[in-house]
Amino acid sequence: MSATNSHDPDDFAWAVPVMRTGYGGRGLVYLVVAGVSLWSLFHGGSAEGTKQVMEKLSSGWGAVVLVGIALGMAAYAIWRVVDAVWDLEAYGSEMKGWIARIGLVVSGLVHLGIGGIAVTALVARASSDGGTNKLVSTILSAPMGRIALGVIGLIVIGAGGYYLYKGLTKAYLKHLMANEVTRRANFVLQAGLAAQGVVVAIIGALIVYAAYRYDPSSAGGLGKVFDWVRGHPFGQFLTGAICVGLLGFAVFCFVNAVYRIVPRASDPDIETLKQSLESDD
Repeated sequence: MSATNSHDPDDFAWAVPVMRTGYGGRGLVYLVVAGVSLWSLFHGGSAEGTKQVMEKLSSGWGAVVLVGIALGMAAYAIWRVVDAVWDLEAYGSEMKGWIARIGLVVSGLVHLGIGGIAVTALVARASSDGGTNKLVSTILSAPMGRIALGVIGLIVIGAGGYYLYKGLTKAYLKHLMANEVTRRANFVLQAGLAAQGVVVAIIGALIVYAAYRYDPSSAGGLGKVFDWVRGHPFGQFLTGAICVGLLGFAVFCFVNAVYRIVPRASDPDIETLKQSLESDD
């Protein structure tokens, strides 16, 4: 990856609609999964993971939603790679910047995988957790696979911590345009990021536990998180709280889809939400 120190905003103007489409698709994923899970909880059922929910949407209008998710995830993956290669959000070329930019590529690949789940749900009904278990089994069976899986889990925990950090410190403010919508949504954005951080950290912890137990079935995604939380005191209530938090993260994604600023592909005179709030103090 290499970045040029300065860019004409017009050079990457095409990347902005790709970014907005990607964030819209990302928001749609969390809206659907958290919304369906919350509806199920209110009717005496249980919360379900991304793949299980998408498999329920494989016909009728649900298929249209899946197409939207697949296209959105492809756009998000493209955006993350373009952002990382040309450093459109000015992370820099120091160690911290490189780590952030590598994280962008990894995030893009993860969301491309979510898009793949949507496509799979459209064309065939797969088992709910077979893909994850097979991947974890493959890693565990490789030389030093147990250590590798543990390291992956720790990295995922770190990613969850980073989401929490962004939420608690409101680091996202500098990426959003200042207007009445972003001002009013600020608390929801903060809570949504924190909820996403908790979920990602639990996923990482389950991966570490799978490495410790040498048991692929212990790892998993959002569905496994719901299963784990359900097994604890007040599990149903906590599961519902996570779903509400993820709806907040869906709002975060939708707000970014409309109002996110790309420093090297946007007008430098646009006032950010951070600048606006600081001027009020």
